[in-house]
Amino acid sequence: MNALELKNLHKSFGKTQIIRGIDLAVTKGERVAIIGPNGAGKSTLFNLISGRFAPTSGEIWLGTHRIDGKQPFEINRLGLSRSFQITNIFPKLSVFENLRCAVLWSLGYKYTFFKFLADLDDANDLAEQYMERIRLDKKRDVLAMNLTYAEQRALEIGITIAGGAEVILLDEPTAGMSKSETLRFIQLIRQVTEGKTLLTVEHDMGVVFGLADKIAVVVYGEVIAFDTPEAVRSNPKVQEAYLGSAQAH
Repeated sequence: MNALELKNLHKSFGKTQIIRGIDLAVTKGERVAIIGPNGAGKSTLFNLISGRFAPTSGEIWLGTHRIDGKQPFEINRLGLSRSFQITNIFPKLSVFENLRCAVLWSLGYKYTFFKFLADLDDANDLAEQYMERIRLDKKRDVLAMNLTYAEQRALEIGITIAGGAEVILLDEPTAGMSKSETLRFIQLIRQVTEGKTLLTVEHDMGVVFGLADKIAVVVYGEVIAFDTPEAVRSNPKVQEAYLGSAQAH
């Protein structure tokens, strides 16, 4: 069974076609990077998958659930979570409090108004576990707004995975980071998404080739290649459209 499948997906804004019949099948546990030049439709594709936009036509399947046209919260509850290009955290809550908020729904608390958070031992324990996984346990009580940029991005990834989703979408997770931060972050992403299905939009080709099992190349709203990094690197269409022949050697 595919973890995520797109079938003849189209998206138009007025008369402008952005996504032009994309077919893509991602198997469970694969790490897939989506690359392409600016304006290729990568962000639109993420917004379609996560429910921010409804497709003009076509189908999106999350496992056995058809999700095209569903609201983002409905898709999240079916097992898909995403991060954004702009860091999206609770700045005035601590690292621990951010993560505890993220685990509540998956533990079944939902709309619970008559319990103190401090008494929810399972939520507190799970938040502690995720805090260690993203290596922010030493910043437990630090307000999120006082973290470094790289730490805030790590916290957002922690929030993204803490809800228990099996399919994770990361939108340019290393944007704005230094080279050393990026290298550490690649390792972090690999560790925290182990066993999960990962789709990431990324412009840094070092990140792409260091992280992805497969690469989908999107150009003018179409997938022109979907293969292993080695095969994509040597694909003449990709060299011409995106990577450039100099990078392919």
